[in-house]
Amino acid sequence: MEIIRNPSGMQKFALSAKRKGQRIGLVPTMGFLHEGHLSLMRLARKHADLVVVSNFVNPTQFAPGEDFAAYPRDFERDCRMAEGVSVDVMFAPDKNDMYPEGCRTYVEVEGWGNILCGATRPTHFRGVATIVLKLFNIVQPDSP
Repeated sequence: MEIIRNPSGMQKFALSAKRKGQRIGLVPTMGFLHEGHLSLMRLARKHADLVVVSNFVNPTQFAPGEDFAAYPRDFERDCRMAEGVSVDVMFAPDKNDMYPEGCRTYVEVEGWGNILCGATRPTHFRGVATIVLKLFNIVQPDSP
């Protein structure tokens, strides 16, 4: 399994795969993998030539006062688990690469800010929508 740590490296990998006609499946995660994640990786394998797993604890999903620093992380364990289900790439970017200083662009999903998690975590959906769009633009996954 290849580990890619920066968006430009991931884009180069994805563009090379696309030139070869390969389909890319993406499983976005915040790491600390469990069986639910692994089942998505197995499903992606059935529909794609290459499976990419993102491993990024997204700070924009955490509201002020929520403990971003306490979110569980075990990158080596995550890599072993992903390798066990034949993942091709673990994309583990740095926070500063995904949200460079001065970043002011976010995705707002109207109507979701006050239901489900948004009812008690008002910045949650903005953070999720923003990082998923960034991951889609970097990895360029294919739909089944």
